[in-house]
Amino acid sequence: MIDFSQLLRPDRGEQARTITLVDPAAHEEWLAAQPNAVRDAAEMHRFSAKDGTHLLVPSPGSDPWRVVAGVKDRTSPWALAKLAQSLPPGLYRIAGDSPPALGWLLAQYRFERYRRSDDAEPRVLLTGDAAGIDETVRQAEAVARVRDLVNTAAADLGPAELEAETEALAQAFGASTAVTRGDTLASDYPMIHAVGQAALPARSPRLIELEWGDPTAPRVAIVGKGVCFDTGGLDIKPSSAMRLMKKDMGGAAHALGLARLIMGAKLPVRLHLLIPAVENAVSAASFRPGDVLKTRKGLTVENTNTDAEGRLILGDALTKAAEGSPALILDFATLTGAARVALGPDLPATFANDEALAAELLAAGAAVEDPLWRLPLWDGYDDMLKSDVADMVNAPEGGMAGAITAALFLRRFVPEGVAWAHLDTFAWRQAAKPGRPKGGDALGLRAAWALLTRRYGAAMQALPPPPVALPRG
Repeated sequence: MIDFSQLLRPDRGEQARTITLVDPAAHEEWLAAQPNAVRDAAEMHRFSAKDGTHLLVPSPGSDPWRVVAGVKDRTSPWALAKLAQSLPPGLYRIAGDSPPALGWLLAQYRFERYRRSDDAEPRVLLTGDAAGIDETVRQAEAVARVRDLVNTAAADLGPAELEAETEALAQAFGASTAVTRGDTLASDYPMIHAVGQAALPARSPRLIELEWGDPTAPRVAIVGKGVCFDTGGLDIKPSSAMRLMKKDMGGAAHALGLARLIMGAKLPVRLHLLIPAVENAVSAASFRPGDVLKTRKGLTVENTNTDAEGRLILGDALTKAAEGSPALILDFATLTGAARVALGPDLPATFANDEALAAELLAAGAAVEDPLWRLPLWDGYDDMLKSDVADMVNAPEGGMAGAITAALFLRRFVPEGVAWAHLDTFAWRQAAKPGRPKGGDALGLRAAWALLTRRYGAAMQALPPPPVALPRG
């Protein structure tokens, strides 16, 4: 992974090219104050300070040229992303107050496991805000790791590799891990075992756990769906729907990214990370439509669709998370196509059983430009989960309100009184934006981190206070 700490450094007066940021609305005023050579260059290139554009102009200093860039919103984390993608390699500094530098770093992300990039030379930003460097670098590292994991082909990332990723993270931050597999998994986490049993023995299912922090601190449980590849099981997907199913462990990637942020910042919480890791494969051992599954909680589930497997493994993991009496549970999952139909790829569908938590989470996402959109845990749809032979079904017939009924299914495994939020995220970017290339991406990660730092740390105290309540949907 790229060393982001080398791309954002304290400004110690080194020779560097200056970047002047110009608001498009103030372009004419700025232009009028420039010398003739600059005005001529702007006219020649038809530079109007449009957001995301830049111009190289003569410099009065020792360097023969400097950069003028149009930036509409200097407070956006993506304000500098386009520049970092398009400027020549070298050292730069911003004239005046610098915008957030996250986009500068993430614009230089490259996924190079299978192909080397032609553009490997760095663009380094020197900043006077030395105090903010560590936090910006931590966020960039967490997002980049999510991208790396989601972009990795399923042949190279199965349950064992997710376990290895968790172990490496634990070693880096002095955390402890526990892994449940085999007969113990079958008896203690029967839904995780049922979903993953078709991939035995090569890619055996498991529940991966990590614990870190002061045991007396508030306990925060982070759960991530780790379906390393999803064929759909016996309700097999068509090839077009299976094409991107390497990303069905995107929830686990987000959970690992958030755990990395929590431990890297030494947030005063007791972290409990849980990743149910499986491959939903097809074999003679596949679980079947019509099978009635046991659960860790003691409920029974009639399996009506083997392609609705993510909620099954999350159900057992949520039950385990709740046994620790956490102050908060957050889960991430690439759970439903229905969420994408409703909200598209950019907005994780967000559900919460606590109004204050929902308000704070959405406000945090808006403040850091990692937007979420709330959908309701609509009690009127709970009857859709009724089964004739078991306590409930995993996927109601008809397909209506698919994201909501999936969240209602998960709610059955969260005890009353435990604050819980569920993020149904896409974990993928279909079209590139500055700083956000096509491919795996973290959607909802920074929003969750902003929530946690607001609650338990000082890093995000500048965020505006959330409203008392937000309307459902």
